This record gives sequence, structure tokens and C-alpha cells, in this order.
Amino acid sequence: MTRHDGPGDGTLTEIRHRRRPGREGGPAGPEPAVPPGGEGGAPPRRRRRRVLRWTATALALLVLGAAGTGYLYYRHLNGNIKKDDLNLGDAKDMAPAPTANAAGQKPLNILLIGSDARDTKENQDLGGAKETFGGVPLADVQMLVHVSADRSNMSVVSMPRDTLLQLPKCTDPDDGTVYPATTGRVMTNTSLGRGGPGCTVATWEKLTDIHIDHFMMIDFSGVVSMADAIGGVPVCVDANIYSHTSDGHGSGLKLPEGTTPVKGKQALQWLRTRYGFEDGSDLARAKAQHMYMNAMVRQLRQNATLSNPGGLRALAEAATKAITVDKGLGTIKKMYDLGVELKKVPTDRITMTTMPNRYVGARVEPTEDAAKLFRMVRDDVALDGKDTKKPAATPTASAPADQAAPDAEIAVRVENGTRTDSLAAARGRAGTVAGLLRDKGFAQAVADPSAATAEAVTVVRYPSADLEGDARRVAQALGLPAGAVQKSTDVSGVTLVVGADWRGGTAYQVPKDDGKTPESAQAMNASDDSQCMHVNPAFTW
Repeated sequence: MTRHDGPGDGTLTEIRHRRRPGREGGPAGPEPAVPPGGEGGAPPRRRRRRVLRWTATALALLVLGAAGTGYLYYRHLNGNIKKDDLNLGDAKDMAPAPTANAAGQKPLNILLIGSDARDTKENQDLGGAKETFGGVPLADVQMLVHVSADRSNMSVVSMPRDTLLQLPKCTDPDDGTVYPATTGRVMTNTSLGRGGPGCTVATWEKLTDIHIDHFMMIDFSGVVSMADAIGGVPVCVDANIYSHTSDGHGSGLKLPEGTTPVKGKQALQWLRTRYGFEDGSDLARAKAQHMYMNAMVRQLRQNATLSNPGGLRALAEAATKAITVDKGLGTIKKMYDLGVELKKVPTDRITMTTMPNRYVGARVEPTEDAAKLFRMVRDDVALDGKDTKKPAATPTASAPADQAAPDAEIAVRVENGTRTDSLAAARGRAGTVAGLLRDKGFAQAVADPSAATAEAVTVVRYPSADLEGDARRVAQALGLPAGAVQKSTDVSGVTLVVGADWRGGTAYQVPKDDGKTPESAQAMNASDDSQCMHVNPAFTW
């Protein structure tokens, strides 16, 4: 896990006197908390231009504002922060940490979680549904924030709350309760109730194979207090909207056409609105949430009130009381260091996306484009298409670092996954590819006689680290790309699933990756202030 805490005790005295790097490219350090115009200080206007690229980066300013109030206030803010374990899953379901680039830099991955917990009177009043008071919380907002290794860009991927997934085994760190892996698919927002936010982290890692460094969770009252502290967030609708139905559904959001700054309960209503936005789906709500986050980024940069100590203290109190974070991010010092890293990303290099999906009844599931999007994030490819480097060719699986068994001793089960929504399965593919493996010396390769499944791309799955080398050896022998090798608790041994990308022939053709973000991800740039939500005509007034 990337660490953000440096040497020293992390007190404000230390932060105030830490010297800034003398040249570009030097080691990053916190900004000195000295008066404007003082030694090492920056003029107020320049400082405001640098302020905050994302909600979490508010904490970089909070420390500067708190510096003048002394160590006791610093300790007070630390005491506000709630902490929980980062990942509650089994080690075999966890994604490997990324390797550093040539400059020794690593990307950062932070999972943002919005909880619908109604565990206090304030949350109950804001969330409604009295029958759910004290019930199991749901992770109704889930956004993965990826900051590139060189800090040149940021990518955000939202997962709709009603995405159907098989959830991993999780263990509650407080009472030891074990939640077994689900046998069928359930809505992903239920992961939060399986021991806490660490199970939501485990769910993301299992699905994406992206290592998550930190999480930050906020509830209803937190959203309201943060919006109030920054003076409101400007949002836009293309017609008057009232999110309310005759049978009582809807968030209650009522806005006139055009741009309106929202704060307090109205900000929460915007983030929760489904009825009235576009087709009334959870996908429309995710789009509105992206617009809100983008507007917040711009607002935080432009809001002059955040340059005065009073405004900063109000935001400091709101932010630290509103969030729950993992233990690796559980102090103002560590949040400051994270904020410094996030501040490096220009606003016009922040890209918001939604996980590509398709409907399964009233729910959704990830598509092939989702796998591509996750692969791009995993490989640290900018989703805005502005990387100066050309996309690298898709690498084929290399020889495993861990010693694989001899080919003749590797047991491989081959499944036919060539069925698609429009095509029947290619008959006999499991047997054909199993025979191909036997011809290559994998004497224990066998075809699974079960009915064909639907798998967009060919994959080799393995259940645990001791079989990873065997899985990579199988992929290498067939010329499959490195990304085709996946850890999965859905298999009991090395399992090759022949996908729809290999419906015929005996030679696998590695697909070309154009390095472009799938259109179905609905990419949105944070600097675009022309964004406006479309209102369903049935919800105008």
C-alpha cells in the first residue's frame, strides 16, 4: 500500500517548518503555513488558483487553516475522524499492489463510498424511510478515484448501486462475523452491510483486480455539512424539475431551469435524484453525481471564502466529522499528504466515467467494455486520451515469476464460453482447445461437458496464489494476453474459458487495444462547465 505519512511526528509545528523543494521535480512536501507574502509564502490569488482538485483535497487546506490555531485544534480535528479496516476480504481475493514506473512513482487508488446509513436522527430526517432506521447500511454511491503514477491525470469510475456481482467472503473486524462469498449475484450496494466499508473495497478488488490504497466514506449528514461549508455547489437542469411522484417516490428536488447553487438538504436531494433525470434510472443518477463532483472541484478552486481562516475552520470541522476512512488515512497529517498528491492534477485532466453495463431485468451487470475500462485503469492509462505516450501493444502472458509445475502435471479444465447475446455457442470448442493443449504437452487438459456459458474474452482463472504460476504457463502456451490470467474464487483449479473472441481455429489472435476509453463509459471532463442534466418532461413544473 502506498504510504502518505513521512518521518517525524506529523504535528503542525513540523508541517509549518518543513521546507518546500527548491526546484521542480524535487521531493514533494507540504506547503508552509506562513502568512501571505512571508518567507516561502504565496500570494492569496495564486494560492486560490491552486486550491483543491477533488473533495478529499480540502484537507490540504484544512491543515493550513488549522496551523494558526495550534496543536490542540489539530488534535481536535484528528479526534473527529472515524476509522475502519481497509480490506475485509481474504488474501486470495486481494489485487496485487502496482509496480513503480521508471521514476519510482506509483498510482493511487481511492474508493469513495456514499452510505445511506440512517443510524442517527439527523441521517433519519435526511434519508426518510423511518422503517429503515438503524438498518443495515447500503453503499449507494461507489466511485473509484485513480490518480496516475506521474500525477498528471485522474480518472473516476462509478459503479451503479444495482450492479449484480458475486460478493467475496468478508470478515467483520469488530465481532469476527464471517460473511461467506455469495453463491449467486446480488446488488453491489449490499457489500457495505457485510462488515463495513472494507467489504466494499474487497468487492471492487475482486471485480477489477485493481489494488485500492484507501477509502473515504460519507453519509447523508456529511454531504449536507460539506456542501454548506463550501457555500453551495452550482448545478444545472435544462428544465424546471420536481422529483416527486403521485405515490410518494422521488427525492423531492425542486429547481428552476438553469444553474442553481445547492447546499444543505437540497445538495443531498440532487445526489439522490433518480425520478426526473433522463430515463429515471440509476445510471442517470450517476451522471448527475458526476456533474455535482465536477462542479464541486471548480467551486473549491474559485471560492474565495476558503482563503480565510474562518471558512477553512468551518470546512475542517465539516470534513473531519463527515467521513470515515481507512486506518492508513486516519490523521490530518496523512490526509494532508494525500491532498498534496491530489492537488498536482489539473482540473482539465480529471475524467469522470460510469462502469459500462447492460440491463439484466431491472438491474445491471458489467459488460466487455467494463473489463477494458478496468484494464486501462489498472495499466495507468489516462481516460481522457491525452497521454503523450502511445498505447503499448497488448502484452502476451510471460513466464510466471513463481515456478509452475511441469506442463504434463498441470490440470486444466476447459470450458466453452463462446455463447453471446446474438450467437449460439460454437459447438465443440472446449474439446478442440483441450485437445490443442494436450498436443502442447498438457496431458491433464480436459473439456468440461457442462452447457456453454457466455464469456466475452478468453480467460484463464485460478483460485489461489499457489496456482498462479500454472495459470500463467497455460496462457503463455496459448499466446493469451497477460490480462487474461485472473484470480477467482469461482473456480477450484486452473480453468480456461474459451470466450467469444475465439470461436474458431487453433491459434488465438490477441485483440488490439486502441487505448481509447469506451464510449459506453460516458466520459465527462471536470473542467466542462456547460454540463446540464436533462429533465424528463413528466417531472417539470
